[in-house]
Amino acid sequence: MTYHASLLPSDEHNRRLEANVHPPDWRNPTPSGRYHLVVIGAGTAGLVTAAGAAGLGAKVALVERALMGGDCLNVGCVPSKGLIAAARAAAAARRAGEFGVQVTGEIRVDFAAAMERMRRLRAEISPHDSARRFGELGIDVYLGDGRFVDSSTVAVDGDAGGARLEFKRAVIATGARAAAPAIPDLEAVDYLTNETVFTLTELPRRFGVIGAGPIGCELAQAFARLGSEVFLVEAEHGILPREDRDAAGLVEAALVRDGVKLLCCGRNLAIKSDGGIRLSVESHGSGYDEPIDKLLVAVGRAPNVDGLNLEAVGVEYDKRGVRVNDRLQTTNPRIYAAGDICSPYQFTHAADFMARIVIQNALFLGRAKASRLTIPWCTYTSPEIAHVGLYSSEADQKGIAVDTYIQPLSEVDRAILDGDDGLVKVHVKKGTDTIVGATIVAPHAGDLISELTLAMTAGLGLKKIGSTIHPYPTVAEAIRKLGDQYNRTRLTPTTKKLLAAWLRWTR
Repeated sequence: MTYHASLLPSDEHNRRLEANVHPPDWRNPTPSGRYHLVVIGAGTAGLVTAAGAAGLGAKVALVERALMGGDCLNVGCVPSKGLIAAARAAAAARRAGEFGVQVTGEIRVDFAAAMERMRRLRAEISPHDSARRFGELGIDVYLGDGRFVDSSTVAVDGDAGGARLEFKRAVIATGARAAAPAIPDLEAVDYLTNETVFTLTELPRRFGVIGAGPIGCELAQAFARLGSEVFLVEAEHGILPREDRDAAGLVEAALVRDGVKLLCCGRNLAIKSDGGIRLSVESHGSGYDEPIDKLLVAVGRAPNVDGLNLEAVGVEYDKRGVRVNDRLQTTNPRIYAAGDICSPYQFTHAADFMARIVIQNALFLGRAKASRLTIPWCTYTSPEIAHVGLYSSEADQKGIAVDTYIQPLSEVDRAILDGDDGLVKVHVKKGTDTIVGATIVAPHAGDLISELTLAMTAGLGLKKIGSTIHPYPTVAEAIRKLGDQYNRTRLTPTTKKLLAAWLRWTR
């Protein structure tokens, strides 16, 4: 039985995935007594909450209506990075000549094989999120639709009948889903979202992408590198409108080099269905009416609140999700929420750490606050773009004066040798070395940003980073060079005069 579009095609890999994340032969347990915690939703937030609470001795029930592992495993982080890895391999082969490596003949991509590899690796990862593993952790796993009956009971409607779960505390971790914007005639065509794009087995010759946010940019570049002619439509100017403009500009140039046709400042966007799909849009004064084979809509998310019966338990929500306070408590004090259902930071790692807050606060009278989290993020284009903390524009809005230090990778030996472009940009409170935000554009920016995230979390500034030895030659040296930049600002004219006088006296 197929529970989700991500389980197509029905091959051995997806059957193995299904056997782990929604086993067809699963039998829900029989409830026995009140649970310390009932968790609705088995994506990252729900899994971490359930496993952590059970590990501390709590009696926990976990309810999932679709696939264990949620978006990340099934239709998000895992499959997208598998596809991106294949695209990077193709791009590296095409670029090999720059390094004196001769690749004879045309670079050909077997798209079906690349997608099969992704499905195989996803299935290999899936046991970690499986129903059986969580059952072995002592958690009662219920596969079915969960809904609140009252402030102490969740009903589960499963394949083998219903159950009523009594709880002391409950957690909503149902996440969010792709939501299509209001585009004329969009519903007349069979468009793709992140929830269905990974079911493809044939490479679209002409591929349209609406939305130049992280998902749109990652997949536009990946499909272009795999051989599609890609049209990327964005209503605003450029790509990644929320990111630092210098950083986004470097990524935009990389997408264009890979063959992505960027149609930004898009106006009068419409979809036409005439036996196929036509993408109609105006961009920078020019009109485009392009026939395409597949269309990916990568704009908008909607919270998964349908069917939860939140009104019955006084949990308030809106189009952005469930309302929570800083301790992740909903408007019903017995019910908490974590992850994409309630957070503006819709990242797996953010959901993970929000879940840890819920465990402390819901079970142990904790006072942990989500606002104290320092959350980095990364868009996995080539080069990657990663960020943590405030952008300079946000600092201005908050009335925080900053000094900004920039280190281009064109001045970093390892990046020069590898043929890579990018930058590291750090904002510090004016007159200090206290880091308030940072952006990195580099091949592994998502790895590099962790050093700056740690510095912010631990209260370490650029002075300390400048005194930390980094291996040479590495791209991470760019971060150390920013520390050097800051330390040079401490060498004031007066200090220089005093040092010069000392040297003359001691000569």
